[in-house]
Amino acid sequence: MDMTLLFKALADDSRLRIMLLLQLMELSVGELAAVLDQSQPRVSRHVRILAEAGLAERHKEGSWVFLRPALPRLNHKAASLLDAFLRHDDAVGPVLSAQHAADRAQLDAIRAIREQRAADFFAQHAGQWDAIRSLHLPEADVEAALADMIRDQPLGRLLDIGTGTGRMIELFANSAEHSTALDRSPEMLRLARAKLQHHATEQVDLVQADFYALPLIDQGFDTILLHQVLHYAQNPQGVIDEAGRVAAPGARIAIVDFAPHALEELRERDAHARLGFGDDQIATMLAGAGIDLIETRSLSGGALTVKIWLGVRHGKAPPASLHPQRQQTPRKAAA
Repeated sequence: MDMTLLFKALADDSRLRIMLLLQLMELSVGELAAVLDQSQPRVSRHVRILAEAGLAERHKEGSWVFLRPALPRLNHKAASLLDAFLRHDDAVGPVLSAQHAADRAQLDAIRAIREQRAADFFAQHAGQWDAIRSLHLPEADVEAALADMIRDQPLGRLLDIGTGTGRMIELFANSAEHSTALDRSPEMLRLARAKLQHHATEQVDLVQADFYALPLIDQGFDTILLHQVLHYAQNPQGVIDEAGRVAAPGARIAIVDFAPHALEELRERDAHARLGFGDDQIATMLAGAGIDLIETRSLSGGALTVKIWLGVRHGKAPPASLHPQRQQTPRKAAA
């Protein structure tokens, strides 16, 4: 990293304000423009300079572009200084300290807007989701069973494939070293962003990607979840193969989905590509990806039976001390 370029980038008050904001939460260019009360072209120029200096990185979700810190959160002086500014505003001087306090107040308004958009989306689609939920036992029971199966060991680096609203990350992020929420839908990621925005930026990443081609490094995760997502896959083996590729030796993979059923309306109305999965089918697909099926649970309570399958990736897990720091967190930002 060119330290001269880095210090030149941070010498501008607006860019320093942007970096301090990004330490708190990911923001779109439009949201940054609103907080800074500057035009989007001007903010885009600041963002470009920060990105060229290696301080921030851009990732695209549909037509939106979000910003997050690119600096390693650990063992990097610039990142440590920015964190110190957040803890001790007087370290940056009274003028910038007062400005940063005002900026942080503006974030509350952004959070409220995001939450309202999420509420509007849920209201619009509530009938569709309620129709599916009515066919099986309450989600709270499924979540409790999943937690009981995976919380006996540290979650480590957690990946939720097809995160949807981000509910699984909301449940388990505080028990994980770091969490990655991945979904191909920009609309769903916006819901997840609203749900997870109170987590620190270094704790949770949101990634837009297809579950057949994860933009993630090999063997990068210790716990992988596929919660009610596999039935949307035309090629479920391909999804599980990708999960196996990014699973570290000894990693656990939990699949939550339906047992085989004959409710064709779910295929026609809700785009389910598969009408459930049998135990032998899941075991075979997991084995093909180098994963041993070690536990199965059935949760009945309606027309649909919910199944939870827990597998373990072949190989021995490395000591926790060998896990990469966040600067090596397996992710690839979109252009």
